[in-house]
Amino acid sequence: MRTTIALLLAGLVAVCAGTTSRAADAAKLALVIGNAKYPDNEFVLDDAANDAQAVADELQRDGFIVDRRTNLTGDAMRQALDRFYARIDRGAVALIFFDGFGIQSNRQTYLLPVDAQIWAEPDVSRDGFSLDTILAEMNTRGAAIKIAMIDASRRNPFERRFRRYSAGLAPAIAPSNSLVLYSTSLGAVAATGKVEHSLFVAELLREMRAPNISAEQALTNTKNGVVAATNREQVPWLSSSLTTEFSFAGVVARPPADKPTEQAPTKPEPQTTTPQKPVCDVPQPEPAPGAGDLAKDPIIADLSRKIAANADDATSRYKRGQVYAIKRAYALAMQDFDVVIRRDPRDAEARNNRCWTRAATGDLQGALADCNLALQLDPGLSDAFDSRGLVNLKLGRTTEAIKDYTDAIQRNPRSSSSLFGRGVAARRSGGDGASDIALAKSMDPNIAKEFAGYGVTECVP
Repeated sequence: MRTTIALLLAGLVAVCAGTTSRAADAAKLALVIGNAKYPDNEFVLDDAANDAQAVADELQRDGFIVDRRTNLTGDAMRQALDRFYARIDRGAVALIFFDGFGIQSNRQTYLLPVDAQIWAEPDVSRDGFSLDTILAEMNTRGAAIKIAMIDASRRNPFERRFRRYSAGLAPAIAPSNSLVLYSTSLGAVAATGKVEHSLFVAELLREMRAPNISAEQALTNTKNGVVAATNREQVPWLSSSLTTEFSFAGVVARPPADKPTEQAPTKPEPQTTTPQKPVCDVPQPEPAPGAGDLAKDPIIADLSRKIAANADDATSRYKRGQVYAIKRAYALAMQDFDVVIRRDPRDAEARNNRCWTRAATGDLQGALADCNLALQLDPGLSDAFDSRGLVNLKLGRTTEAIKDYTDAIQRNPRSSSSLFGRGVAARRSGGDGASDIALAKSMDPNIAKEFAGYGVTECVP
């Protein structure tokens, strides 16, 4: 829903009654971060580096003092933020632009440095930087206007290690007089790949350059441009509490004082329709990496060194199995999970991971046995319901698959894997399933390709 923000009196000096305070002459500071080279990711995010440079250049043209940084480690990112905070004077405009990987945990959005090591939920707050905390610190230091533009709604390798779904980003709890824009909607991820520039930043730059419009209107136009260009498949999230007039590209034009302002008619939002015709284009899964590519992977190499130094290091072996499974090196993943389970037959998480790996490779009876035991050991393990849903789906037991996926969704409503699987199961049982499939795709544009890698498509056989 679009919210109209009334312009109220604000500022540090007295102004005439009925006028709006201005931030045109305030100090304008920006921290621009483009994190492109994450060792855990299978390719460099070229768009993150290129877009950070383009945004920094535009902000400098708009009069901002810009500190642009790329590929920051945790320590370097903390130092960059501390320098940014130290430069903020009372009444300043403070802006942060971040392009890279983000993740939500405990209803907060965390921006991730390139050396983040995330294997479990507590690691997110340990290695990531809370956007809520960043905005709060900008406010505490005296910034009159706080702006955050975040292009980090990507499905990332960290989430795949400890979740079977991509949670996207969480809403920002921002202080008053703030403007926050995400590249796509809450809890969803945008399609990503080896591209030079993102659509989101292309639209953002065009609107930032537009004269005579407020910053809030520029970001609203950015959102609308992305929505139109993607046919509503990507809908950026915008939150505003601005009460101070500010424009990126100059003074906002206002009507003469002797003429009343006419409110422009509101253009109705386009209606979202659920496609009724089943989509039967079979996406091609990404090819599995070769032995040479796996040997070059820095995470696998590091875990392998730890295992070589200590053959009893079950934690490193379990983590390596997860990485192998993510990279579709299923035979190697099975070897690691087998060792972990032999040492601790009651490890429900390892059982679930082996269940999923077996399901992906077609060992459905072995997978079913692992999932059943995982749920006996931990009846609330939502990922095991999701994995068993895949097993039952591949076995043709659609009723059982729908029940498993529903149980998983009740525990994790943002599970794109469970939503997509339930939609496919419903379609194969003679139902519709289109709404589940559409929601899953809006949350994770690559979900159909992922299932194709398991041998499952949304087409009715």
